Formats: sequence, C-alpha cells, structure tokens
Amino acid sequence: MAIANAPASAGRPPLAAPTRDNRPLVLVVDDEESYRQALASGLTREGFTVESAGDGHEALRLFHRVHPDLVLLDVMLPDQSGIEICQQMRALKPVPIIMVTARDSEVDIVLGLELGASDYVAKPFRLRELVARMRAVLRRGVAVTERLEEVLEAPVDLSRKEFDLLALLMAHSGQVVTRDWCIDRLWWDQELTDTRTLDTHIKRLRRKIEPDPANPRHLVTVRGVGFRFEA
Repeated sequence: MAIANAPASAGRPPLAAPTRDNRPLVLVVDDEESYRQALASGLTREGFTVESAGDGHEALRLFHRVHPDLVLLDVMLPDQSGIEICQQMRALKPVPIIMVTARDSEVDIVLGLELGASDYVAKPFRLRELVARMRAVLRRGVAVTERLEEVLEAPVDLSRKEFDLLALLMAHSGQVVTRDWCIDRLWWDQELTDTRTLDTHIKRLRRKIEPDPANPRHLVTVRGVGFRFEA
C-alpha cells in the first residue's frame, strides 16, 4: 500500500492516497497475523475491501483514518480488551461491530452486545456463515438510514447517542417503550438516577426532526410511561 505522506523521489510526482471504491470496507482486528491474512483473502473474494490491525491501538488509528463500514473485532487482544475497543469505537461513530471470540462465553457475548456490538461469531466459524452475518448487519444499518430518509423531510446531523436512540425507537415503531427500558439499553454503563438525560436527548431529537417540536408528530410522549415513534 502506498504511503501518502512519503517524500517524492526527484523528478517523480508524490504518491496519492488510496481511494475508496463502492465495496464495503471491513476493519479486521485480531492479534494472529495468519488469521488476519486468511480472512482478508476470503473477504476480498466475497466482494469486501479489508484493512487489518493486530492490536487495539492500531485498530483505533485505522478506525479514525479509513472510516470502515463494519468492524470484525476479536475479544482477546494483546494491549486492550476487544470489549473496551468496542466501547471506544461506538462512542465515536455508530459503525456496526461484530465481536469474534474463541471463548464462547455468555458473559463476553452479552457484554459486547450491551456495549453496542451488532452481532457476534465464535471461532472456529465458516466463512460463509460470517459473510452472511456481515451482510445482514450491513443491511440493517442501510434500512435504518433509508427509513430515516423516508420519514424526515430533510437530512439531519445526529450525534451517536441521538442516532442510537432514534434507531431504537424506530425499531419499535408504533409501540410504547418505557423510559427505564431506553435508559437500560443506551446508558447501561452510567448510574442515572433520573430520566433527565433521556428527556434532554428526546428534546434535541425533536428540534432536529420535528416540523413543530412543541407538537411532535414522530416522537410522541406517552404520559407516565415513555415514548412512541410514529412514522
């Protein structure tokens, strides 16, 4: 791979940074080099572009630089837990993450999913199964974005937490969800003593997506219970 900021040789133009094509870009994070190489080869044949990292530090650096469409993240890394890396990535951008674990531990799986992972797969796995899970996760992300475009009258700029909250409510469109349930799903790692944080995010979302925030059409309050999303 060409290094974009390498000095140019005399008489030769500088090397350009690699450009993205329309294939999904996957960031593979695993400390075993032979595994990364084999997986990169298989995923490339399946129509993906692949970047690889061997530890958490390199994974976060690439996450910032290449903006992957999906991350395959091993739970066991040499410098940090994959679960910690998942949390840091989800705090930066709502990119789908599939946790990969050799320890088919229910605790690891549940914790990863609670931290924002989209799915998990246990080693050893078949490439066909992994690719099917990857495509399903990518389709879900596209579906949420397309649904937002259908409902909203204009594009909006949402924070990571705002997007997660709106996606959560849209996934239960027409149903009443309680405040406590929303808090448990989105702020499970914080000791919130009241619902003010959730209410603040709802107010911000209404200002961004409602034609008349004082009389919401999409984010409807169900007094004493919670909220309901109406398309």
